[in-house]
Amino acid sequence: MASAAEQLAANLNFGAFQKATELHKRIGFTLIAMVIYRLGTYLPIPGIDPVAFAQAFQGQSQGILGMFNMFSGGAVERMAIFALNVMPYISASIIVQLLQTVYPPWEKLKKEGGEAGRKQLNQYTRYLTVVLALFQSAGIAFGLQSSPGLVVEPGPFFLISTIVTLTGGTLFLMWLGEQITSRGVGNGISLIIFAGIVAVLPRSVWQLFQQAQVGSIQAWVLFAMLGLAVLVILAIVFMERSQRRLLVQYPKRQQGNRIVGGESSFLPLKINTAGVIPPIFASSLLLLPATVMGFLATADLPGWLQWMPGVVGQLQHGQPMFMVFYGALIIFFCFFYTSIVFNPEETAENLRKYGGFLPGIRPGKRTAEYLDFVLTRLTVIGAAYITAVCLLPEMLVTFMNAPAGARALGGTSILIVVSVTMDTVAQIQSHLLAHQYEGLIKKSKLRGGRR
Repeated sequence: MASAAEQLAANLNFGAFQKATELHKRIGFTLIAMVIYRLGTYLPIPGIDPVAFAQAFQGQSQGILGMFNMFSGGAVERMAIFALNVMPYISASIIVQLLQTVYPPWEKLKKEGGEAGRKQLNQYTRYLTVVLALFQSAGIAFGLQSSPGLVVEPGPFFLISTIVTLTGGTLFLMWLGEQITSRGVGNGISLIIFAGIVAVLPRSVWQLFQQAQVGSIQAWVLFAMLGLAVLVILAIVFMERSQRRLLVQYPKRQQGNRIVGGESSFLPLKINTAGVIPPIFASSLLLLPATVMGFLATADLPGWLQWMPGVVGQLQHGQPMFMVFYGALIIFFCFFYTSIVFNPEETAENLRKYGGFLPGIRPGKRTAEYLDFVLTRLTVIGAAYITAVCLLPEMLVTFMNAPAGARALGGTSILIVVSVTMDTVAQIQSHLLAHQYEGLIKKSKLRGGRR
């Protein structure tokens, strides 16, 4: 028998959406924020020769900067004020979350601090974002100035203005993402990355059609890539909606003259608990050192640093070292982020507190061990699936000579687009359900008053 929530979800229609005025405001705010973000990707930083920079970028567009450009919605190839995007914030989040597991004061703040502790850790993340953004923007500024012909008037003023502009752009996007999360729909940071990828995708697909038109690639190869992209999307939707349901029972108990309880429910465990975070984190960690080493590699390095250009070359798209590091980081963050999102001990304690238990398993420690057992095996499947999806286009381009545009039709970009779309739609449905519940409560009160 369907639950009340499932029955309400089945009855969702355009009329219910039309009446949800609060949801209209949230969607409107989100759309305005996305428009502001897209406008910022077209505003270049001062002092750059756009023609010379576009020519210089073409030689790096298939490398790690091309991946950075995809996440930023084309802001890197235009060297816009949002060129750094939210990558410093993501890197700062990774570092803070890692330190929460090894640094005792922060671990205590996370476990015992409650809402105040969470706000304090978020503040540390913001401070670290400023530091990383300053570091990355300084590397970009010095790298641009050291390249002949890219800067109109090199000097201290250009360096300071570039560092301030790029850092300010990242901080503005961090603030904008937080505002979307609290006042809009969906996760703000994920939606900003989503908007950047969606803005670049049509152009990548159009380039593939142009290549097929001039004969650079055969028509059957293009249609095979499009068919593979559809299959990847279907696989992502299937895996993201898959879950293991654990039966939870509640014993009967007497309250006054009534017997209550005896009900059962399900504890859903997703196959991919970490969501889209692992590939984003992995990409961010690969971009940070590769960008810095890329700028250093163009300088006159001392003898003990002559190995850097070779390392930079191995961290480009299609290289075995890139694929190994990328896959390993995705697997690591799948397990790491799952351990942060879902705590078996805390879940088992909450079940015991409210009288729930898993059939055949003793409440408390045994329940926590069983939840950890099930979740670990689900995460193995989820990590294998995410790694396969993200590495598939890399392998096609490297080992089967597929065009570089194949990366736009699969892998990290499609995974982020599909996952963020599903999460945003789920949040919209949650708002509609809440609106319907409020309407039912108001109707029941009116009927009760008439009686």
